[in-house]
Amino acid sequence: MKPIQTVVVGFDGSPDAEAAVRWALSLARQVDVAVVLVHAVGLLEPTRHANIAAELESAMRRLTTECGVEPGRVRLDVVDGDACSVLLRCAEEPLRASLLVVGSRGVGAHAGLLLGSTSLELAEHSTIPLVVVPNVELGE
Repeated sequence: MKPIQTVVVGFDGSPDAEAAVRWALSLARQVDVAVVLVHAVGLLEPTRHANIAAELESAMRRLTTECGVEPGRVRLDVVDGDACSVLLRCAEEPLRASLLVVGSRGVGAHAGLLLGSTSLELAEHSTIPLVVVPNVELGE
């Protein structure tokens, strides 16, 4: 197994996604890895593209500071496409992610579900290691 170099985190701004970012930033504090937060802009979101990018950039800076990780090791990519396809492509060039991290549920998730549709589909199709992080801060 190759050493982890780039960690990609699916980031939609939800509490579960923030838990996933915190987990990945904790890993980055322990080992020398780059962290890329990836937000997929689906069909229903293009009109919010500029606003959502600014909101996520602000959240990324806040989380990076809270977790004590140097800002230069973390970046945000906003990519057109559905979340699963975008995140699965992160294992390929040019990013070549070594590890994929997602929250257990995203923005549109129903409260009673253990896993959201994106995390479940990624678990079925990812060609690289996947970590699904539960949002334990909210007791969910």
